[in-house]
Amino acid sequence: MEIKKTITSIFMVPTLKAPKDALRNNGFINAYIKDEEYEHHYDGCIYLLFKPDNVDQFREFLDAEYERTKDIIEDYDYEGGYVIVVYKLDESFQDDFKLVRSGKYSKTSKKFQSQFPKVIKIIKHGLSKDEISLQYRIFNRTQDLIDFWEEKLAIDFDDDQEVWDGFDEQREILNIKTIKEHV
Repeated sequence: MEIKKTITSIFMVPTLKAPKDALRNNGFINAYIKDEEYEHHYDGCIYLLFKPDNVDQFREFLDAEYERTKDIIEDYDYEGGYVIVVYKLDESFQDDFKLVRSGKYSKTSKKFQSQFPKVIKIIKHGLSKDEISLQYRIFNRTQDLIDFWEEKLAIDFDDDQEVWDGFDEQREILNIKTIKEHV
């Protein structure tokens, strides 16, 4: 079973500026606002969950991240090869993160939205193509997303309705026991 990406992964991880390929190549699973099992809770931080296949490669990635940014608060391990890396979020986007938590994606600032690419490369069946990014579609309430949801939910969207799931705090909290059952 594949774990559904959290809102934290979709809207907060890209603001960390961690190399996307490095995350993917090092077993990044998802990101969370809190770790249910961990004794320390950090405000204004997110918890990135990894299950690296190659521990030496992951250590190189983590060392490079510690060099690249001062925003890593700590990293720790769970049994079974899971690693959590805690990053401090950029405080200049605090209001935007509040809007994300309120499910008001299209209301976020232009500066925040500029942290996300408009176009991304998608590789399907070995072929590369450019596609409008999910975040851009959500921020701008693109017609294709409105059409998709109107058809799927059999409702008509009004002008200020958002085109993505709201922020459900329970889905945004890491429960390592649940992860181990599903990965």
